[in-house]
Parts: sequence; C-alpha cells; structure tokens
Amino acid sequence: MNSKEIFSQLNIFAQCKKYGLPLWQCPHFLFLIMGLIIIGSTLATYLIGNRYVEDPQAVALITLLVTAILFIIAFIVTRSFERLAEANRMKSEFISIVSHQLRSPLSNLRWIIELLNSGKVDSVSEKQLEYFKVLKENSDRMRELISDLLIISRIETAKFPLKKKEFSLVELIKELIKGLEPFAKASNVEVKFEPKADSPKIFADPSQIQLVIENLLDNAIRYIKEKGKVEIKLKRKDGNLYFEIEDTGVGIPKEDQKYIFQKFFRSENVMRYQTQGSGLGLYIAKSIVEKSGGKIGFKSEEGKGSTFWFSLPC
Repeated sequence: MNSKEIFSQLNIFAQCKKYGLPLWQCPHFLFLIMGLIIIGSTLATYLIGNRYVEDPQAVALITLLVTAILFIIAFIVTRSFERLAEANRMKSEFISIVSHQLRSPLSNLRWIIELLNSGKVDSVSEKQLEYFKVLKENSDRMRELISDLLIISRIETAKFPLKKKEFSLVELIKELIKGLEPFAKASNVEVKFEPKADSPKIFADPSQIQLVIENLLDNAIRYIKEKGKVEIKLKRKDGNLYFEIEDTGVGIPKEDQKYIFQKFFRSENVMRYQTQGSGLGLYIAKSIVEKSGGKIGFKSEEGKGSTFWFSLPC
C-alpha cells in the first residue's frame, strides 16, 4: 500500500463519501470514536490499578491487557461495519448499473409496442391488440420500477443533490392532479383541492417535491377499491408549510404501520387486493422530505382510509 492509499484510508470524510454515509454512521469515524474511548479506558484502568495494586508491573500488565482486549473488540466491530457499508455500496452500484442497462431495451420494446398498436405497420386483429395492450402495461410497470430503483440508488450513494429554488406548491399540486385526472376518473375517484389564497411559496427542489406528492397522490387513488374521494389540504402550521392528503381507501393494518416507509414493503391487505406497486414510493418520499429539512408521517385505519402529511420550511 503506497502513501497515497494510506492517506486515503486515513481521510475519514473521503471514506464516508465513498460509502454514501453520514459522518456519524461511517466505520472510520466510529473507529476514531472507539479509539478515544480506548484511550480513556486505558487511563482509567491505570489510575484505578495504581491506586489499588501495589506492584507497578502488575498495573502495567493489567493496563496493557485491557487496552489490547478493547482494541481487538473495536477492530472487529469496525471491520464488520465496514464490510456492511461496502456491501451496501456495491448493492447500490449494482442496482444503478442494471437499471441503466435495462432502460434502453425497455424503451425500444415500448416504442415497438406503440408502433404495432397504432396500426401503421400492418393490420392486426382484435386479439393481437389485447396482447399488445398487456405487453405495454407490463413494460410501463417495469419502466416505473427501474425509475424508482435509480432514484433509490442515487439517494443511497448521495448522488441526489438538492437544486433548491422558490416555487409555488399550489401550482405544482394542480399540475399533478391534472396529469393524474384520467387515472382518477378510471378509478371512480374524486380528487378535491381547494388551496387558500395566502398559501406561501417554499424554497426547495421542485422536481423532488413533485416526486413526493406524485407518489402520495398515486397511492391515494390506487388504494381506493370502489368509488371514493381524495382530499388535499395545504396550509401554514408552526412556521412550516403543511401538506396533507386524505383518502377513503383500504387503509393500513395497525400491525403493518411501523414498516410502511421501508423499502419494498407492501401491507397485507394491499397484497390481498392485488394492487400493483413496488413498495418503493413511500421510502423515496420520506428520503426526499427529510433531505429537504422537513418531516413526514401518517395516520390510518384499516377499511376507513389513510391520511399522509409532510411539512417543509417556508
């Protein structure tokens, strides 16, 4: 190992950046903290031993033994964390590479299906059109999953920077409602949004906040199994901008609520209704809101619907 590699290993900030972890979760930072604890423990052992043990050699031996044991424990624990961090980094890189590689063939497949559906190539039968429709729906689902995986990969590798600017959340919500209007009508769901005239602008990344609201609105519509309603509210609360979306959907079982923001988690009743989804939307929403300096939460009752909310600094 040359001097450059040694310096790189000693550079705690560079190592934390490599693993995409905050400083307090980085193995090298933990090793530094444990080193300080070992030094403190060694001094305490020496002082206590010097007070109660008469033989100086015995005191030195006890101190060295305690130091050696603590150092070995610290090394083993830190190496274990480092292996976990490296495995997590490699997993994120693998997801990113695979997702990028899948994008091109899926785009080509989608283009061909749309071309066949248009009837511009050759005439196709009614039965063939049904098959093409199924293919298109599945390719769209795969495209959405790949897009979510790429976003998560960027979040976990700290390559998802915030491009903050001042913008109107009211206008953003209206645009999203308009975009999802065909889906809402097809699902027999009424989306209600009546913003207040004094709704303030916020300073955040509009593209990322759009992802949050889009995921929450899509979920609210998707998990209503019969005719229902989605109501969006926007107001000031405790010096922040408070967004709330309430639906009359299937709700979340109480035993599943603690897992709802985990990756790939889908509650038992949603699986029972065979509702499509990857279980990544809420994880992405939570990550973005917290990165933006806000908070997110929910309340829900099975069979009666859910209310998700988030707050952002004005």
